[in-house]
Amino acid sequence: MPISDAEKQLIRERANYLCEYCHSSERLSANRFTVDHIIPKSLGGSDDPDNLALACRHCNERRYNFVAGIDPETQTVIPLFNPRQQKWEEHFVWIDGGTVIQGVTPVGRATCLRLDLNDERYPESDSIRATRRLWIQTGLHPPSGDPCRI
Repeated sequence: MPISDAEKQLIRERANYLCEYCHSSERLSANRFTVDHIIPKSLGGSDDPDNLALACRHCNERRYNFVAGIDPETQTVIPLFNPRQQKWEEHFVWIDGGTVIQGVTPVGRATCLRLDLNDERYPESDSIRATRRLWIQTGLHPPSGDPCRI
């Protein structure tokens, strides 16, 4: 059964209109974010609200049906960040003035790498990092409450 528009709206509100992985703002995006299954349906996940997260297109596409990633520091397979069970600020901080998300735990590092949260495959000028710089200049980033190391 598809997720209803009312349910999607509740998920947006619960996430405060932020991608629950990279903390980009849906309100600053030209596109509505998607509802992501934390445990993909292809792996037995459900449409229960406890298994749903708001995700920007980039994070949703990179996450695909993965539930784990490799921690680049330890080279071990680690479960990806689960926004229903974990707190973002315990696994990630903003660095470089708020333009780069740094994973500070194995979960954070594996999630940063798997979801490419900083668009590291692209030059700075073509990446989310450049967009975040513009958001910072307008005072709209990083989201209030997010830990930031300059």
